[in-house]
Amino acid sequence: MKKKKFASLAAGVLLSAGILGACSGDKGSSGEPKTGDLDNLNETGMPIVKDEIEVSGFAAKFFASQDWNNLMLWDEFAKMSNIKMNWETIQTEGLVEKRNLLITGGNYPEVFFASAFSKTDLIKYGEQGIFLPLNDYIDKYAPNFKAILEEYPSVKQGVTMADGKIYGFPTIYDPAFEGLRGGMPWINDEWLENIGMENPTTIDEFYEVLKAFKEKDANGNGQPDEQGWGSSYGISPVINTLRGSFGLNKQGTMNINLQFKEGTEEFEFVPTTDGYKELLQFLNKLYAEGLLHRDIFTMEPHEFAAEASKGNFGVLSSIDPAELLKLDNYGSMEVLEGNTGERLFTAVTNGLGNLGMFVLTDKTENPEAMIRWIDHIYGDEGTKMFFMGFEGVTYEEDAEGNFKYLEEITDNPDGLNMDQAISEYLTWPGGYYPGIVREEFFQGAEAKENSRKNAEMAKPYRIKDDDILPGLNYTVEENDQISAITTDLQTFIDETTAEFITGKRDFAKWDEYVQTVEKMNVNKYLELAQEAYERMKSQD
Repeated sequence: MKKKKFASLAAGVLLSAGILGACSGDKGSSGEPKTGDLDNLNETGMPIVKDEIEVSGFAAKFFASQDWNNLMLWDEFAKMSNIKMNWETIQTEGLVEKRNLLITGGNYPEVFFASAFSKTDLIKYGEQGIFLPLNDYIDKYAPNFKAILEEYPSVKQGVTMADGKIYGFPTIYDPAFEGLRGGMPWINDEWLENIGMENPTTIDEFYEVLKAFKEKDANGNGQPDEQGWGSSYGISPVINTLRGSFGLNKQGTMNINLQFKEGTEEFEFVPTTDGYKELLQFLNKLYAEGLLHRDIFTMEPHEFAAEASKGNFGVLSSIDPAELLKLDNYGSMEVLEGNTGERLFTAVTNGLGNLGMFVLTDKTENPEAMIRWIDHIYGDEGTKMFFMGFEGVTYEEDAEGNFKYLEEITDNPDGLNMDQAISEYLTWPGGYYPGIVREEFFQGAEAKENSRKNAEMAKPYRIKDDDILPGLNYTVEENDQISAITTDLQTFIDETTAEFITGKRDFAKWDEYVQTVEKMNVNKYLELAQEAYERMKSQD
């Protein structure tokens, strides 16, 4: 049986979350840095410690069948490092509840791995002394991670909390990995040829192409079964595709509801801007004419994949259909010029994912050793081990130095897909992990030629990396206020966005919608965001 699909980072995880701040004191609740057994520590090389130590760890896993206490990745890493991890794991679906129970009950481990703590949790438990501040440890014992922070200052800004401290190691999607930077949707090239039209480059041309797909029997079967634009993950990728065409999010999408007022560094709320209204009006037009998937707000990803695999969509927002759906007649769309003449691709981040993927607690007996342990995963050798596994067992290296999985993984004789096959050795499928995803060591769809071409086509219109605003970090008090405001506010925005697009809410009520948003304390949200931004600038 052939492999079913390659795992996708961008679609599953790259739903994203902004690195070494002032190296001011990694001090626990006692006010002094916590020190382990330095006599047993090797400051460089392997093993990390001279005599074996055992460490308690908690982690989220994607596959229920995995036993992390009997898995090749951790067994081999234990032999290399002399650090034996005793794992307690839970599937990702039950992570938040179990993780929170461990902390509130005081029964938490030395290390949380792949536990996806939010910024709010990091600053809250950090200030309570439950999570260790890591700045000084990073400075001395994490050369790989420190080098990444120095290479990408905006990542450094993002992981540094409002108090100037770092409490967690993040997931990082290497900004040099173009296939992960994001590209445009995929358009059916065969249909374009059939209807005698070119790849559209403007919003108006795009509309005309979708209309022709639907009305001119683009697949040539004589049936009215053609669909326009569909998305694997609902409406968000569709909106994100068009943000730049409507002049939105010129600072990127790490703070998706925030952008600077033109010519200033003062925030405005994106969902109440004229550009956002015009974007929704365009999508409403597509939806009303049947050019946008009717079930885009309700269909689950696996259901959509089954429908899209029939090949009846003209445009797909997904990972490469050739990899995901075995459809090889799709090519990259062009970045679209809007009606004001702007042709921008703004749906990009600095590559920083979840910040709280590796955390040390105040129960950690040897923090220096554990920082060296996690730092190995951010270096080339550790990254190769984490994502590729072990030579001759899971991968091979060709004469040019390229790495690829063995056929047993990509074309498993037992009918397992690639995720399932590699999970018998490694833990990365599912997208929960600390570390850096580099193209050299990643074998998913985003590393394939089609995805690289897609990203390269968008690159000339992509906003500059220096213009991308990292995720804003708030104090505990600010977080409480932000959460109180945005919980109901975001629900309202999501609901009304869907209503405007589907026509359930008339655009004649736009002013009423804006007034409602203003009554939901959005101005206080903007004020807090502005304060966090000014503080971030002062920490540079």
